[in-house]
Amino acid sequence: MEGQKKTLFQLFVPLCLETCFYMLSGMVDTLMLSSVGDQAVGAVGTANTYIGVFIIMFSVVSMGMLAVMTQNIGAGRPGIACQARNLGLLFNGVLGIAMSIFLFACSGMVLHVVGIASALRQPAEQYLRIVGAGSILNALIPIMAGYLRAFGYTKQPLFATMTGNILNFILNAVFLFQFQLGVQGVAAATVISKVVNLMLLVVLAQHLVPARKYPERGNSRDILCQIIRIGFPSALESIIYNVAMTLVIRFLNQMDADGINVAARSYTVQITNLSFCVGNALAQANAIMTGWYMGAGEYETCDCQTRKAAVIGTALAAGTEILFAMCAPLLLPVFTKDATMIALVQKLMFIDIALEIGRVTNLVYGNALKTSGDAVFPVIMGAVFMFLCAAGGTYLFGMRLHMAVVGAYIGLTSDECCRAVGMILRWRSGAWKKKGLVRG
Repeated sequence: MEGQKKTLFQLFVPLCLETCFYMLSGMVDTLMLSSVGDQAVGAVGTANTYIGVFIIMFSVVSMGMLAVMTQNIGAGRPGIACQARNLGLLFNGVLGIAMSIFLFACSGMVLHVVGIASALRQPAEQYLRIVGAGSILNALIPIMAGYLRAFGYTKQPLFATMTGNILNFILNAVFLFQFQLGVQGVAAATVISKVVNLMLLVVLAQHLVPARKYPERGNSRDILCQIIRIGFPSALESIIYNVAMTLVIRFLNQMDADGINVAARSYTVQITNLSFCVGNALAQANAIMTGWYMGAGEYETCDCQTRKAAVIGTALAAGTEILFAMCAPLLLPVFTKDATMIALVQKLMFIDIALEIGRVTNLVYGNALKTSGDAVFPVIMGAVFMFLCAAGGTYLFGMRLHMAVVGAYIGLTSDECCRAVGMILRWRSGAWKKKGLVRG
């Protein structure tokens, strides 16, 4: 297949740029919302966290589909990959419609149940209702983008993302500054830009990898079972992560009535995500190649490639994060002029250096394990350390020891680093070599 001729670097660069544009979109939202106030920033950051909790079920198909597609492409069976995409679209489409209806109708109830600072409740509900109603877009975009990437087409999803983000920026400016729509305007711009993104992906996929070009088909039930075999544990890990993050946000909201700690976390995330995107892109690129190598039975090449990706990703992400932390006094005034807030966020960014080292390691090895078929181990690690260290650490250091959001970041860092050690040891054990999906 044409895609398998591509190197890690050729896959990585478009994925890195795409991830950066995605992160910049959130950063632009935060920057523009900061003109409304810190409470608007905290409200959107909180709402986005809860949206993530409710749409993680889409990842049941997304991760499992990537493993099935790439391994079959590596084994010379691209028609099965096309069939896996169609099953993914059907599965996620039904879930996406149901989730859109639920979040539109029940956003207020969701925020009441999970708890939110009173000052953030109204803008958070407005954002959650509008963006939540577009959950169907979050369900379908990863399927179409993953389909193109599995065949080695990583530039095309980048083009779709860039177009959507540029549109999002323009609409943000119009809705915020021309029509004074505040949080509702940002939410509307987000939904419209995702509609355009999805439309472009559909057109590109039909042109570059039409399903009729590869007529080979397998048993739909068997393929769906394989998708769920990989996807369900991956989704369960995401559920555990998002529940843990929900607890973290809940604790942060309880630390003060004005949402200062939540806002500090939102500012920090927007900046530090730029360093994270390098490691995340390497993890995605390596996962694609892991599937190809697994399908072709090239285990030693797969092992060497993954170790190299982990080293490069960790070094680049950590280096970038150190730079951002040192330059924080120059970067943060773009978002807020509050000297206390700037000092607080800079503390979090220095702690985040260690967090990034653990997180990127988890991404590279974790995605490689899942794509190879070894998807259960990351769930076990997550179930133990996300609650013990991330949520438990936030409660212990942040609330009981009165370290507030600084304590929360200490807990989050310990979670990522503990899981990173476990992922490395699992990969080195070689157990993943026996988990392939393609036989014969």
